[in-house]
Amino acid sequence: MKPPKSNFLVLIVDDEEDILELLELTLLKMGLGVERASTVKGALQMIQTHDFDLCLTDMRLTDGEGLEIVNYIGAHCPNLPVAVITAHGSTGNAVAALKAGAFDYLAKPVALDQLRAVVKSALKLPSQIQAPDAGGYALLGQSSSMQQARELIEKLARSQAPVYVTGESGSGKELAARLIHEKSARRDKPFVPVNCGAIPENLMESEFFGYRKGAFTGADQDREGFFQAASGGTLFLDEVADLPLPMQVKLLRAIQEKKIRKVGATQEDPVDVRIISATHQKLSDCVESGKFRQDLYYRLNVIELKMPALREMRDDVPIIARHVLARLARQSGNATPEFSADAIEALQQYDYPGNVRELENILERALALCEEGRISKDGLYLTDPMQDHATGANHEPGAKWPLPDYLDRIEKEALLEALEKTRYNKTAAAKVLGITFRALRYRLARLGID
Repeated sequence: MKPPKSNFLVLIVDDEEDILELLELTLLKMGLGVERASTVKGALQMIQTHDFDLCLTDMRLTDGEGLEIVNYIGAHCPNLPVAVITAHGSTGNAVAALKAGAFDYLAKPVALDQLRAVVKSALKLPSQIQAPDAGGYALLGQSSSMQQARELIEKLARSQAPVYVTGESGSGKELAARLIHEKSARRDKPFVPVNCGAIPENLMESEFFGYRKGAFTGADQDREGFFQAASGGTLFLDEVADLPLPMQVKLLRAIQEKKIRKVGATQEDPVDVRIISATHQKLSDCVESGKFRQDLYYRLNVIELKMPALREMRDDVPIIARHVLARLARQSGNATPEFSADAIEALQQYDYPGNVRELENILERALALCEEGRISKDGLYLTDPMQDHATGANHEPGAKWPLPDYLDRIEKEALLEALEKTRYNKTAAAKVLGITFRALRYRLARLGID
């Protein structure tokens, strides 16, 4: 990261003199050097002859589009962040610029607090792309699909664009979101994950935006919501397809205006968060069926990151399994056992409906039942639990006692079956099981199921 200095140099591009004056004055007060250009041609000439730390450009110029500048910088100066200035309400232009590689956007009339926030974030970006293990997180595997995912994560970390992470349940969507955050200019600020399917509809607005004292019965003091908790950082909206339509409207406004209103408040407050969303559902199908707003879909799905299923990476299963097993053994204070050859073969052949999350559960069970420091194919128990019960098969010698262990195993199998049936949607799994979401969460924590 570049050290704080007064010789940061920013290029501002606009064909309106008053806006150039406003931008230059604000940047000079921040201790930054400034160069001006009023045309696309002039901006490109400046970029070719100067070493800029940031470019701010209007989207509409007298001799062309600001998008030309964004594309040129993306092709020739990949480490130069560029932010665009769009006309108020021109969300299409903003999305186009973000897709082309712009770091962020500002809407006219330019709010100076938002301008300063964008500039500070851009100048905090690392000058070079960081190593894959930044922040202690890593996505393992050498398959082409995983390599593509890692490469895209590196690029996304240098942008503020909203990211939509797709993939099956358990495929590492939250891990990918954390990696984007840890490699970005927001890495020193909070990463706030939110399971949209786990929040009662009547509490959605207050949970997301906070509330003022006296806003409703029981509101005995001011409280901040998820947006304020993630201030300056990243808000990860998991299972975003589960948001009800009224909340989708409010979320869309918050993203477009970069402002929120607490429940019971009379004014809006500016917010500075990056939105990363994910769901195991196909969001485009939700749009077609009317369950999800099309305008919100286009604002969230600016850039899509697809996480591969584990069965698409069979050659990577051994290294991932050994890594997961070593972590589980470390956490339990045990020595890491070895896999037999037939165990590795069985792990590679299994289809993993629950992906890496299911692999972790399989290995956690195998570790608990492992004897003599070696896990065999039989020790993985890669069979249908319902078939085991139907045939009366036992997972351990004398498995019906001690009784607490036997009951825990039955309960764990029932929970995993419900989770797999609902594609790891915990709210839906609780309904299948006939228990409350709170009770499900407690049981998962007690049995060590992530």
